[in-house]
Amino acid sequence: MAYLARTADARCDPQQVLPGAKSAVVVGLNYAPAVSPVTDDPTRGIFARYALGDDYHEVMERKLRQLLEFIRQHRPDCRAKVYVDAGPVLERDLAWRAGLGWFGKNTMLINTRRGSYFLLGEILLDIELEYDHPAFGGCGKCNRCIEACPTGAIVAPYVLDARRCISYLTIELRGSIPEELRPKMGNRIFGCDICQEVCPFNQPRPHAPLRSAPTGEPGFTPREVTLTPKLTDLLRMNEEEFRSAFRNSPVKRAKWRGFRRNVAVAVGNSSDPDALPVLQQELQRETDPMVREHLQWAMERCR
Repeated sequence: MAYLARTADARCDPQQVLPGAKSAVVVGLNYAPAVSPVTDDPTRGIFARYALGDDYHEVMERKLRQLLEFIRQHRPDCRAKVYVDAGPVLERDLAWRAGLGWFGKNTMLINTRRGSYFLLGEILLDIELEYDHPAFGGCGKCNRCIEACPTGAIVAPYVLDARRCISYLTIELRGSIPEELRPKMGNRIFGCDICQEVCPFNQPRPHAPLRSAPTGEPGFTPREVTLTPKLTDLLRMNEEEFRSAFRNSPVKRAKWRGFRRNVAVAVGNSSDPDALPVLQQELQRETDPMVREHLQWAMERCR
């Protein structure tokens, strides 16, 4: 993730992104699904909740553009920049300053009433607005996220070692997954929600019924291929089928070879001997050395 270092100065100073910037409109968009994507069946895969439907970048940006049109009806002369998890801005810090939530020990932004299953988007403006106040809250003595993380990525309260995070390993990492971490990944093939799943602020309560309430955004409706799919079915996919199944989906971020690698690790963690014929078949047709190594690892685990 070297791009973070390259844009560090701009992230810390919105003026470098939009000269004359005076305000940031920060919004949250609920992505919690009505159906849980989690399964105890090790032969089926798990996708992170935000990746079950359409690409959130596109869904959120459409909404932000509509909001910007509304703003320009009142201030047609204003200059603006719209970002959704892709620009050189400190999204979570801006969201905290805007009062959307506070930082949990898992480093996620948590809203006391709604939990943490929400996406962020921003509009930088060169006009002054009436400003909100930062959000305050806390985890208290709770360490559930730290204790639940299978790879030990939350090395201390509020400190995440991204190199050990399943989300990083399955999405951003382009090379081989460290062998010592593979067994800890289970059947999660794109992203990970474990530190959010165990968080008390994501459990509905009588005084907070909106926690984990299903999203009303049609674009986030889960696809059949992302709801507990059979791992061997995913492994049999060819590249064209992958591109078709995950068109306009966040999953394409992993790239074809990364997706194959992730599925191979999950199949290996299933220890399912019935998967051996499929693994053998895929090994014979696979030419990428990195993917082949993961397929071979999976075969050893399933024997």
